[in-house]
Amino acid sequence: MGIQVILVTGTPCIGKTTVSKRLATDLDALYVNLTELAEKENLTAGQDEKRKTAIINETKMRQKIREIIRTTGKPAVLIDGHYASSVTPRAVVTKVFVLRRNPVELKQMMENRGFKGQKLWENLASEILDVCLVEALRAYKKEKVCELNVTGQTIETVVKDVLAILQGRKNCCVGQIDWLGLLEEKGVLEGYLRI
Repeated sequence: MGIQVILVTGTPCIGKTTVSKRLATDLDALYVNLTELAEKENLTAGQDEKRKTAIINETKMRQKIREIIRTTGKPAVLIDGHYASSVTPRAVVTKVFVLRRNPVELKQMMENRGFKGQKLWENLASEILDVCLVEALRAYKKEKVCELNVTGQTIETVVKDVLAILQGRKNCCVGQIDWLGLLEEKGVLEGYLRI
């Protein structure tokens, strides 16, 4: 069997990096953080001044990821990034884990990390409107995409769930999380969806 290529994606501040690093250790996988890789390998195409973030050169990033997968000596490669679905070659991906977090909890986490203004509201809207999930489903077969609600969960619990799915002990599913409906039902949608 070839190497496993596992993507962990989701909105910023959702817990991707912490979960990914722990999974990489448990799986003896090569860990790839897309933000760090873009900076280290100069895989950018400029700067988005409005958002104060780098613009990724997706073609160069895709080529670099192919090279990393081809040359690793590890049994698995774990790719961490909110745009992982856009830059990882489709044919090589084993599973895509889309981490989801209740926007009420996520907003607090984002504010604690210094997110504010447009950056905060754009990222909250992304979570509420399922952007990372939709991107994963557009890029990969539904059978490869797993949506995990990490709201209030410990890292250990999330990692156990991912490992159980990878080992076939737990089913992988999508479409069970509806933040838009939840916020509407509670009458607080306008307080979280401001884009």
